[in-house]
Amino acid sequence: MAGSRRGGTGATPTGSGRNAAEAATAGSRRNATGATATVGPASPVSPVSPASPAGPASSVSPAGLVGPVRGEHTHSEPAPPQAAGRPAVQRSSVRGQILDALRTALVTGELAPGEVYSAPALGERFGVSATPVREAMQQLALEGAVEVVPNRGFRVVERCARELAELAEIRSLIEVPVMLRLARTVPAGRWTELRPLAEATTRAASTGDRAGYAESDRAFHRAVLALAGNDQLVRIADDLHRRSQWPPAPGAAPRGRADLLADAAEHTALLDALIAQDLPVIQSLVREHFAGA
Repeated sequence: MAGSRRGGTGATPTGSGRNAAEAATAGSRRNATGATATVGPASPVSPVSPASPAGPASSVSPAGLVGPVRGEHTHSEPAPPQAAGRPAVQRSSVRGQILDALRTALVTGELAPGEVYSAPALGERFGVSATPVREAMQQLALEGAVEVVPNRGFRVVERCARELAELAEIRSLIEVPVMLRLARTVPAGRWTELRPLAEATTRAASTGDRAGYAESDRAFHRAVLALAGNDQLVRIADDLHRRSQWPPAPGAAPRGRADLLADAAEHTALLDALIAQDLPVIQSLVREHFAGA
């Protein structure tokens, strides 16, 4: 339940739980520009190797061929063959589709912390020019996921344990008070309507699909917090949630199937506690859930 923490608000619950669940599910499929992503499964992403006196830096194309990286502004590099089984990016809303694909690569660890990736190399991978890739990376830089490396590309930020703990604390400060208030005011039937979203996280976890789990996890939390009737709360909490799903601190093992299943089980337990209006259990579940996310 790595859901983003929502701030306490005095708004009363509005709309049905079903509408909240539908809105949350739709939100998980929308990119930053509002377009639906159609990028296919990711192929391996190769970082830019630091230049050495022996020759230029190199990168690995989607086909696994090594070639020189000629810099951020190179336009003469031939497009590599399309990776097998991977559809080309649709030309409409390219930037948004690339942004979605890069966010997925961050969650799965395909974009590795500390590594530098050039826009031209990533553009070759997706079969597009460097421009939409650079624009998407700049958005990720604004979100704190990557940092600009002049004349080379973008480095994936290495997160320390302290940053993850701070995110968990902020999310608890936001979401716990909101959920406690909702437990007192939202009818049991509305919580029951959110069970399909909790079940979706279990299905994704059972296959070890970290990217699919991340999306369904955020959809569940958005639906819960949407019952507070505060759109700004939902947006802020979802942003914090997304940041908490980025690659773990260096040296930390990626979350496996067992970890995801345990996390998903807490969604069902939370709904049970909300229906029962068991406030101590709700508070404990949410805090422990964020601390382990």
